[in-house]
Amino acid sequence: MPELDDLEKQFTEEWPGVCDAGALQSLKDRWLGREKGLLSQEMRKLATLDREARPAFGGRLNQLKEQFTQLINELSKSIKEKEEQQRRLRETVDLHLPGKPWAVGHVHPLLQVKDEIEAVFLRLGFTLFDTPEIETDFRNFEGLNIPRDHPSRDSQDTFFLNDDYLLRTHCTGVQIHAMMQGQPPMRVIAVGKVYRRDNPDATHSPVFYQCDGFAVGKNITLGDLKGTLEAALKELFSPDIRIRLRPSYFPFVEPGAEVDISCIFCSGKGCRICKESGWIEILGAGMIHPRVFEHVGYDPEIWTGYAWGMGIDRIAILKYGIDDIRLLYENDMRFLSQF
Repeated sequence: MPELDDLEKQFTEEWPGVCDAGALQSLKDRWLGREKGLLSQEMRKLATLDREARPAFGGRLNQLKEQFTQLINELSKSIKEKEEQQRRLRETVDLHLPGKPWAVGHVHPLLQVKDEIEAVFLRLGFTLFDTPEIETDFRNFEGLNIPRDHPSRDSQDTFFLNDDYLLRTHCTGVQIHAMMQGQPPMRVIAVGKVYRRDNPDATHSPVFYQCDGFAVGKNITLGDLKGTLEAALKELFSPDIRIRLRPSYFPFVEPGAEVDISCIFCSGKGCRICKESGWIEILGAGMIHPRVFEHVGYDPEIWTGYAWGMGIDRIAILKYGIDDIRLLYENDMRFLSQF
């Protein structure tokens, strides 16, 4: 029966190359499969043989089947033992290896700047006031002299929840909250997240942090505003910086001003960062508009005050030399671990 001898030789050459469970299953299906197995195909030939040749041919086939089955079982046991050994090696803890260091957290750069700003103004006599992120239209706009048809609302590009409620676009609403709850004199700051419909890019984010503050009392002047901001900005950046106020417009102050600091990168000489001007815009400010006082029931003939607002993200970008605001919100530990 030379064809059966050839099958035995072929199987003997194939099985030593099997080294994993997948290859073992393929070998088993190829040789012992009920339908397409090679031995099953040979078994079907019995019907075509002479009656005298059938016993010898069938006996030889059964011998090969038992032989192949035993070898496959032994091979299966060997593969399982090998896989179990590899699994144990993967799960074994080498007590001689150094331990993996724990990742120690630290304060996010935005919160570092936030805490620093709060500390500076608390030392200057201001009180920290918390305001909600979901605001009414009155506290966010109308109470601050921004009626529904005012063009400055377009620049805010607001997330409205309904006709009366919205996600605050600034922390300036602290003026309305604080003045409606207390009586002057007062000095207050508010810090928190604000929301605007901006497309994210290197200088814009739909969510960012802002710090707003104001002071109300008798005989408060623009000089008080300038002195307060100068003292605060020198602490935040450098005692050597200079500040200047440029006339500007904000609905809730009159007069209004943009506040610049001398460039902290070139000491005011002119560079790429300050566009060769020697100055960097840092915040907006001004004297509280009389209509804001009227909205909260204060007599503008008796009380005066100043207000200002700054972006904490902008302060952080300048202090740490960051060139893309998105880095502050992407939670990339390679970036955040530098601070």
